Amino acid sequence: MQAIRTAMAAMHQRSEAIPPVSPAVESLVRQVIAQIADKWTMLVLEALEEHGTLRFTEVGRIVGGISQKMLTKTLREMERDGLVIRTVHPVIPPHVDYTLTELGRELSAAFCGVWTWAETYYAEVSAARKAFREREGGA
Repeated sequence: MQAIRTAMAAMHQRSEAIPPVSPAVESLVRQVIAQIADKWTMLVLEALEEHGTLRFTEVGRIVGGISQKMLTKTLREMERDGLVIRTVHPVIPPHVDYTLTELGRELSAAFCGVWTWAETYYAEVSAARKAFREREGGA
């Protein structure tokens, strides 16, 4: 974690000393990164950002390829972390909606940088992967 902070400081050409990270903050950062780096969380985040409030089944349909169990787990973890609001409508059959919170929208905006990076460097990453496969004797 300290290496990342040091690299970020160099990137921003800051000269002031970087204060040490408290163990509690470092633990939280590691937990959040583990959660949001999960493929399903990223895809659910994208679906809700693009489509707004969605019912459980709509989220699953848009994300595609996710089991109900994994979708439930992912949405519950996102709710726990304050990324989504779960609204249960008291009707029969039950109707549950999911909406991004402001925190979820901020995270989504932060990941736009990852998408932009991937689009910008797609050719370079593809070339590096191809060169690696060739060096390793793969096809």
